[in-house]
Amino acid sequence: MQNNKKQPLDSRFVAAALVRLCRLLTGVRARWLAPVPQQKVRIYYANHSSHLDGMVIWASLPAHLRPQVRPVAAADYWLTTKIRRYIARRVFNAVLIRRRSSARKDESSENALAQMSVPLQQGASLILFPEGTRGSGDEIAEFRSGIWHLARMNPDAELVPVYLENLNRVLPKGSRLVVPVLCSAVFGEPVSPLQPEEEKQQFLLRLRDALEALKA
Repeated sequence: MQNNKKQPLDSRFVAAALVRLCRLLTGVRARWLAPVPQQKVRIYYANHSSHLDGMVIWASLPAHLRPQVRPVAAADYWLTTKIRRYIARRVFNAVLIRRRSSARKDESSENALAQMSVPLQQGASLILFPEGTRGSGDEIAEFRSGIWHLARMNPDAELVPVYLENLNRVLPKGSRLVVPVLCSAVFGEPVSPLQPEEEKQQFLLRLRDALEALKA
């Protein structure tokens, strides 16, 4: 089932402006190592070092794919101001995940997986950061188990690694000042789907290795 909902006019205008601004600030160059898909359900997973990561991947997609691709983001960041709420909900149509205390971690994980599965089952794609939190940008941290659970629940969704370079320098962690630096987004070939007998750690390592392989 394809999700063909059309963006409102104001959202399309703001989206176009954000794409231009993103490209101006980062000079991002998108490189695809496999043919650009049409309407196909995918999980684009990437390394995470900046609040701009999701926007850069989204802006690097062909215009006809953007309305069908939804970034997964932390609700506690994107719902804090009116402008962030507007961008997250009206422009990116992001899947906003609320992070819970450790006492309710299992319940929170189940809710998050259900939230992410709904758009995939409706024909949309996701942008996901399996490390969970932002890193330094120099090394890719171990993947958390969420992407393994998501792959089990949605076996028809393709898994596509996206390596982001230099985003940690554009908006360093803890900084509000954007520094213009040339960046790149390398979209790799889809990895083999989760195998029936494949163990969780083996699967997570295989996905991480596929992302590491995209480094220049």
